[in-house]
Amino acid sequence: MAVLTAVLDEVLSGIGQMAMLAGEPGIGKTRLAQELANHADSKGARVLWGRCYEEQGVPPYWPWVQAIRSHVREIDPDQLRSEVGAGAADIAGLVPDVKERLPEVGPPSQMESPEQAQFRMFDSITTFLKNASQKQLMVIVLDDLHWADLPSLQLLRFVTRELDGARLMLLGTYRDVELSRQHPLVETLGELTRERLFQRLRLQGLAREDVARLIEITSGNTVHPGLVEALHSQTEGNALFVTEIVRMLEQEGGLSTGAMSGPVPGSVQKEDKDSWTIRIPEGVREVIGRRLNRLSNHCNETLTVASVIGREFTLDQLRPLIEDFTEGQLLGVLEEALAGRAIEETSDTVGHYQFAHALIQETLTSELSLTQRVRLHARIAETLEIGYGLEAEAHAAELVYHFAQAQTVTGVEKVVQYSILAGEKAVNVQAYDEALVHFQMGLTVKGIALTGSEPAEDEEAAALLAGLGHAQLGTHDRSNSRQVAVSLTRAFDY
Repeated sequence: MAVLTAVLDEVLSGIGQMAMLAGEPGIGKTRLAQELANHADSKGARVLWGRCYEEQGVPPYWPWVQAIRSHVREIDPDQLRSEVGAGAADIAGLVPDVKERLPEVGPPSQMESPEQAQFRMFDSITTFLKNASQKQLMVIVLDDLHWADLPSLQLLRFVTRELDGARLMLLGTYRDVELSRQHPLVETLGELTRERLFQRLRLQGLAREDVARLIEITSGNTVHPGLVEALHSQTEGNALFVTEIVRMLEQEGGLSTGAMSGPVPGSVQKEDKDSWTIRIPEGVREVIGRRLNRLSNHCNETLTVASVIGREFTLDQLRPLIEDFTEGQLLGVLEEALAGRAIEETSDTVGHYQFAHALIQETLTSELSLTQRVRLHARIAETLEIGYGLEAEAHAAELVYHFAQAQTVTGVEKVVQYSILAGEKAVNVQAYDEALVHFQMGLTVKGIALTGSEPAEDEEAAALLAGLGHAQLGTHDRSNSRQVAVSLTRAFDY
């Protein structure tokens, strides 16, 4: 907001400006534009809004017609006559309200070529807006420009080039995730970038403390830090996603009672660290679904398999799971997903990807039936284990996750094996809370009580109980001191 208010100050001094707000759906572009509009209004500016629509049949120049029409209707005829000047007929051809307010205006001249006629109309509109801004600071907001028609974008480029000396600010918003290289807005942005009075701002998600504040404002409740952490992690600060999830929790009583869908299976809950799982509300699914629907069926099918691998995945992991594609075809659908901003490359290492948003991955995974998910986890676990070969122990945490999800198909032996390895590796790097999760999982799938007193029944159980005691000791939770002794005793008695 500070950047935009600084831009507005430039406009107040007579230097016209054009700014673009870019970001994913729901990130807060329109809300920020509204905040700027309120600020401009407090400065005495006239704020005009024009919105673009995805539907077919919208007339050309529609966002400009909306903005200009609202101004034409609010001023008296004498002021309008003065502002439109000699270009009244050209403007009236685009905005019929001018003719209604000024009946004496005749039709525009038809003597020029279509190109000359368009240039004259653009010049007339630009002169009109500059004249109007001299009397009163003017801000024109053009919302959702990713849906704008080509003539509207051409007019935008023309007006931006003529902003110098005007008390006029143009503010556009668009979804950058919906722009392909061939999209007309991409060419427009390329040309605008060369203009001295143009700047582009890409909005990022809210910080964790801002998410907490948004929840308080939206619900009127101060919520548990664990919920704030989960919301921030899953939504990555997307304001729309946070709002939709909070609304769902309110309807289900989750915010007033503290009830959620429950802790993540196998997680450790302490007073200062809770784990939460949150169901994705339909409103969020619809926003994400619109983005995914723009991709081909082959691309969606490939991304669905990748979503079960995890938030991050590699080409080597994915290749053996997509049997119907050649490597070239697989790279082709991944390029399509990259262009559609569903995934992104994670590093300079070739073939490493991650989903652009955690909720994209979760949406794709949730569309699979339980049987499909379990069988995919089994294929992934077995494929990764073979692929890692002698390096499998180094990837124990990844393998135990997939084998645990697939244990109804693959059995519990691998879950126990990799739980021990992953837990020991976590202990070695002092990640004691993570180690607890692994050792507890191994004991649970073996059917061994975590808080019992009976000795371990075999070597695996003894290793799990010894690891559990070591991890409990490492958490420095004094309330666990007796449990540490119990866990270690059960292991040593074996």
